Amino acid sequence: MFLITGVLLSGQRTSRDLEGAWSGILKTPSVEIEVVFRFTITGTDSIKALLDSPDQGAFDIPCGEVTFQEDTVFIDIPVVQGSYRGGFSSDSLITGTFTQMGHKNALSVKKGAKPVVHNRPQEPVPPYPYREEEVTFMNTVENFSLAGTLTLPQGEGPFPAVVLISGSGQQDRDEAIFMHKPFKVLADHLTRNGIAVLRYDDRGMGKSKGNAIKATSLSFADDAEAAVTYLMERPEINARKIGLAGHSEGGLIAPIAASHNRNIAFIVSLAGPGVTGYDVILRQTEDIMRASGAAQAEIAETLATNGQLFHMLIDESDQRKFSKDAMEWYGKELDKKGLTQEERQQKMAAFAQGLVSANNPWMRYFLATDPAQFWSQVKCPVLALNGEKDLQVSQEINLPAIRAAVRSGGNRKVKTVMLPGLNHLFQHSETGSPDEYIKIEETFSPGAMELISSWIRKTMKIK
Repeated sequence: MFLITGVLLSGQRTSRDLEGAWSGILKTPSVEIEVVFRFTITGTDSIKALLDSPDQGAFDIPCGEVTFQEDTVFIDIPVVQGSYRGGFSSDSLITGTFTQMGHKNALSVKKGAKPVVHNRPQEPVPPYPYREEEVTFMNTVENFSLAGTLTLPQGEGPFPAVVLISGSGQQDRDEAIFMHKPFKVLADHLTRNGIAVLRYDDRGMGKSKGNAIKATSLSFADDAEAAVTYLMERPEINARKIGLAGHSEGGLIAPIAASHNRNIAFIVSLAGPGVTGYDVILRQTEDIMRASGAAQAEIAETLATNGQLFHMLIDESDQRKFSKDAMEWYGKELDKKGLTQEERQQKMAAFAQGLVSANNPWMRYFLATDPAQFWSQVKCPVLALNGEKDLQVSQEINLPAIRAAVRSGGNRKVKTVMLPGLNHLFQHSETGSPDEYIKIEETFSPGAMELISSWIRKTMKIK
């Protein structure tokens, strides 16, 4: 909890009128999410303010200073680099603007409004027709423990097994996103089909130890290999039939691990990259902006700015120097545009906030790394899947690159499949835009899961 003080300077209402939960839908160019502010008041009119983003599975986010003046409330939210300013339109409605990293979007919140409930019919519920076990295992390279869930088919085994590897950002073992739990759904399907599954919390997430601050995809590959080593020690698992299934960045982590670890029997790449992160992110930016209706001139300007920024980030490993050089470069670019002082300040502030999320070892490594160097060393069978409407990791440039890289190393056991109508999360979608993820009830295409399980069973010769 974060203790903050509500201040009443004038106006008809007091801080007591804020008490309770206020919720609304924040609409941005790329996504619509529910936002909930929760205010509690102490006897001295001090306010405890917390922010929830249920659609993203984020709760109890502490707010900073709250001020209340003339029926207008201002909430500082430093954790998300944002703020909210709104005025009472009625006793139960506040209308205002949510600002995050310089971007402003309208947000109205209603008092006492019930949270939006999203139907997730595929999410498995007990009792399960298989065994489920909480497990921990060690990353011996950095000496910390990881925690996860192992699901085992009924019977004695030994069973083939797959380790699920999540995408970028700290994810829990279910890869929970927008109230979906794709890894839980996938693990349920695979285990029902005779394949053991180990899914785990990323380092520093959930019950896993370790620190992700300086980690890169190389570090995360050590975590995945630790999971494989653990499974090899389990008597219920066939040590010669353990594979990796990585989603998004996990589709880079998997070939990194398998490029030098011959204990890995197969790889399933789920919307994994085949080209550099530089190319992946620029294509992602272009596709999402276009799907959101952005003008071509705006798209071109954004790509040019990000492209230059990424080149600078790759070339300069000193984080302080990069930040200084990037701010100087962008300032000179803005000087050419004839902006007002206020416009210039807003753009510089937004750019500075963007640098915070980009200026780290993970991003630097991801941008510069060509997955082909790892795919070309993979000798085990590979199944690479991408959705036709994936706007985050385009199937057009990544699937052919994966196939070419694997085959360049002499490995002919590679199958690439473009799945019609599916987005980055392997949901059936209209446009593939991220703002659809939360609205779609389907968590993971049954057809895609059947393709995965049948390929593993055939490849591993499971009767």
